[in-house]
Amino acid sequence: MNDDHDPLLLDHEIDGIRELDNKLPRWWVLLFYGCTIFAAFYLVYFHVLRAGPLMAAEYDREMKVGNEIKIAAMSKFEATIPSAEPSKDAAVLDQGKALFLRNCAPCHRPDGGGLVGPNLTDDYWIHGSSFSDNLKTIWNGVPEKGMVTWRGTLKPTEIYAAASYIYTLRGTTPPNPKPREDQAPKQTGPNIYE
Repeated sequence: MNDDHDPLLLDHEIDGIRELDNKLPRWWVLLFYGCTIFAAFYLVYFHVLRAGPLMAAEYDREMKVGNEIKIAAMSKFEATIPSAEPSKDAAVLDQGKALFLRNCAPCHRPDGGGLVGPNLTDDYWIHGSSFSDNLKTIWNGVPEKGMVTWRGTLKPTEIYAAASYIYTLRGTTPPNPKPREDQAPKQTGPNIYE
């Protein structure tokens, strides 16, 4: 039992419990004072004097560097498009298939037979049937026909993998494919509902 004259016990009591006055460890007190002094210097340096860049400026600087790297990679990829050949590597084709099923199949069907987008299994392609034409189409998209530009969404290696997989779909015979683009019915005038 504690002595009533113990200097660590305070004079007041609540519900039979007397408060103990413990001294904080010296290292904790020094750390607290150090943090307070640091906060004051930080406030003056960054917010009052504006001598250092704030987080938003640091973010903008990092984004600029990242965009320069991205533009360089995209320019390098665009330069290789005309001479590109489809990959025959199984790992690249598997990656391309996964990308195709996730991003392209909603419009072109999983078998490439065409739904909203054109049939990818025939030899007639509006925007060119060579592999480099396919890369350009995926890279730039066809916004006027509803195909998004994938250049900002997918990495160049992913676009190359998807195009390589799409190239393997040529000559396949999916059930009930969309007609070739040169044989699709053409609108010659207003329909009966117009």
